[in-house]
Amino acid sequence: MTEVEIELGPKEIYRPDVLGWRRDRVQDRPKGNPIRTPPDWVAEVLSPSNSGLDRVQKLNAYHRHRLPHYWILDPEERTLSVFRWAEPGYLLTLAAAADQIVHAEPFDALTLRVGELFGDEPVED
Repeated sequence: MTEVEIELGPKEIYRPDVLGWRRDRVQDRPKGNPIRTPPDWVAEVLSPSNSGLDRVQKLNAYHRHRLPHYWILDPEERTLSVFRWAEPGYLLTLAAAADQIVHAEPFDALTLRVGELFGDEPVED
């Protein structure tokens, strides 16, 4: 889903850029406004106006509420940072540039060309 509000706690409502749920945990697409079922994966796309919010406030809130996976995409730097929840804080599991091909949690079964996240044309194998 994109640009939907999620409520993680009382008066804690966020609007991630992209989010998703594992089908083995949530069979039907969550409904409501805001959605109260915590997502399993959240991705934020940085912009000059929200960089601090995504890198600090949202990261800390998502960690506090134990969201398993958090991605930060930086279109200016053309990088992807992938974080996995761990008790002391999010663990950076992958930092990749647009020219890299990766297997990024929680989609590590898929091959991902990072540049395609920023609109690069797919490369034929």
